[in-house]
Amino acid sequence: MGKILVGTASWTDKSLLASGWYPPEATTPEARLRFYASRFPLVEVDATYYHPPSERTAASWRDRTPGDFTFNVKAFSLLTHHPTRPDALYKDLRAALGEPRRSLYLRDVPEDVAEQVWSRFLGALRPLREAGKLGAVLFQFPPWFRPGSASRRYILECRDRCRPARICVEFRNAAWLDDEHRRETLGFLADHDLPYVGVDMPQGHASSVPPVLAATSDLAVVRLHGHSDKWTSRVIEERFGYLYAEEELRDWAGRIAALSQEAAITHVLTNNCCADNSQRNAARLAELLEGLGADVIPPPDGP
Repeated sequence: MGKILVGTASWTDKSLLASGWYPPEATTPEARLRFYASRFPLVEVDATYYHPPSERTAASWRDRTPGDFTFNVKAFSLLTHHPTRPDALYKDLRAALGEPRRSLYLRDVPEDVAEQVWSRFLGALRPLREAGKLGAVLFQFPPWFRPGSASRRYILECRDRCRPARICVEFRNAAWLDDEHRRETLGFLADHDLPYVGVDMPQGHASSVPPVLAATSDLAVVRLHGHSDKWTSRVIEERFGYLYAEEELRDWAGRIAALSQEAAITHVLTNNCCADNSQRNAARLAELLEGLGADVIPPPDGP
C-alpha cells in the first residue's frame, strides 16, 4: 500500500478565515500557512488558476512550511484553454495586446505572448520545485476540451513544458470517461506516465465527470468537490457549500485505500471550500484511512 497525503484546496478562503478554524493569533498569511501545515501535509494552490503567482510569493510559501510539506499548484486558466480575464495577465503582456477588454482564450493570443505566459508561470514555481515541495501542477481542462488526437497532443505538450515538474490531469468533459473512451483515456495517461485526477462532483452538468478512480502513474490524485445543488452558481460559497456526511467519507476512505495499493503516493484533496467544511472533512477522512490501515502521512509539524 502506497503513502497517502490528505489536504485541502486552499487555505485562504474568506469564509474559512471567518469560520474560526484558525486560532485568534493566526492573523497574518505567514501564521495561517504555518498553522495549516501543522494540520495537513499537503495543500492545493487554487489561486494560481485565476492569477499567475510571482516567484517571490512561491518563495514565501516555501519558507513558511516544513521541509517535507507538499504543494500542488493549479495551472493558470489561459494554459488550460479556459477564458482568462485581461487583468489576470502580466501587465506588460496586457499592454502588448492593446489592453483587451474581454476575456481571452489561448487561441486569442500571439505565440510569443503564450510563450511568455508559460515561461513566467513555470519560472515562478521554481522555488517550490527546487525545494522538493512541488507535488504536481494540476491541469484541469474545460468541458469543451473533448477527447481526440489534438487534445492528447496538447496534454503531452503541457507535460513537456512543465518538466522537470510533473503534471496531473483532470477532465471536465464526461466523454473522456464514458464507455467508449475510458479505456483509451486511462491507457493514454498510463502510457505516458501521467497521473489521472479522479473526482467526486455533482452529476448532470456540462462539466460533470463520473467518480472514476484509477492509478495511471506512481502518483494518484483524488479531488472531492462535494455535491452542492448550486454547482452552477458564481458564488464560491454556494458552489462548494457542501459538507460530506460520515457515511460518504467512509465510502471514499475505502475507495481511496484501494487506490493507494496501485500507486506509490496518493494525493487526496477536499475542495468543498466553504467555511471550514473542507478542513473538517479532510481531517476526518485521514482518520478513517488510518483506521483502515492505510499509510497516511501525518502533518510535518503535527500538533
